[in-house]
Amino acid sequence: MTIVWISFIVSVALIIVIAQKNLWLGLFTGALSLGLFNLSLPDIFHTFFATVTDASILLMAIAVGLIPLIGSVLDAGGLMSGMIDSLSIKKKSFFMAAPAFMGLLVMPGGALLSAPVLKKVSADVSDNDLNVLNVWFRHNLILIYPLAGLLPTTKMANMNLYYEMILLIPGALILSIVGYLFFIAPMKDNSRLTGTFNHRNFWLPIFVITSAPILHLILINLFKNWLPEVPLIFSISVSLALGCYFAKTKPKEFFCLAIKDKPWRYFLLIIGMFLYLNIFKASGASQVIADMVFSETFLIVGVAFFLGFITARAQVAVSILLPIFYAKFGYSAMTPVVFAIVFFSVFMGYLVSPIHPCLVVSLEYFKTNLKGFYRRITIPALIAMACAIVVSLLIVGN
Repeated sequence: MTIVWISFIVSVALIIVIAQKNLWLGLFTGALSLGLFNLSLPDIFHTFFATVTDASILLMAIAVGLIPLIGSVLDAGGLMSGMIDSLSIKKKSFFMAAPAFMGLLVMPGGALLSAPVLKKVSADVSDNDLNVLNVWFRHNLILIYPLAGLLPTTKMANMNLYYEMILLIPGALILSIVGYLFFIAPMKDNSRLTGTFNHRNFWLPIFVITSAPILHLILINLFKNWLPEVPLIFSISVSLALGCYFAKTKPKEFFCLAIKDKPWRYFLLIIGMFLYLNIFKASGASQVIADMVFSETFLIVGVAFFLGFITARAQVAVSILLPIFYAKFGYSAMTPVVFAIVFFSVFMGYLVSPIHPCLVVSLEYFKTNLKGFYRRITIPALIAMACAIVVSLLIVGN
């Protein structure tokens, strides 16, 4: 038991430390470390081979690697700035809507897309407040966006992606309401943006971004015998092609964007996630750790939040938690509602993590610090987590 705990702590520590420079390498290193403590070399090799030859995992990895390119193409082609310039709404509404929508552009350092936009239209809003607005509202729609963290985690838990998206809508509403009450309502500025509305500039980026999940949903219901990742890759490719067409991206420009975004990092990230998950299952560590869990709510809310906080990656946290849950409560206990609670709790930990990439780059842009961030965000985050605890107690009863 002692060796198992040591191996688990060492593996998580390696992931956290190495992930600050290279996330996929951290996952591979953490998986190898956990395996060396608990498995024979042949077993490690067998688990590695089974992971990297799993067609569904490979296709998922390719799909996730393509997604960030959509955001890069739209941004480089000026479609996002064109949409913003065509808005004529209250600044308060803009402070909520702009980071939320731009959060759907799943790309590295994405918070740097919305940060300058907020800064541009702000007048009497402090940099500390702008930072909180940027981080909090940027993630409201990401919570339920099917091509973000939900995509690989529902795959790991064998859940229906779009059903989970529906179950998490109340969570997104809670974040929006709490964010409005604490961050937007106190603002004194009731002025409006004075852009000239242009239907094409406004709807075109929305059409490109939403085309992938809509087409994916249609195809998985039409071709139920296909691997679900095949319609996924096709849908993302269509969205990417549409983005390139409307942004008038030339092949050379697209190649430069792809080199800059390094999509292979996301491919390796997904492989690393499933490798860690599979080695964790094979090691027996989940059963030992599960023995220390005294209630289901403690695990799916408290431990989930903690894992999201220390890893700053929803996918990594879920990959660690799932085997522990299965060992303690069984596969049948992981219902769609329970998974939604897990994901929401992990997401909240990830949202406020000091090593969350969006927070780090946003702090740097607005020249603020963690003290100012936590002073503003602690109470809203606690309210959101209190809601998760109440729902969990009502659903699982302990």
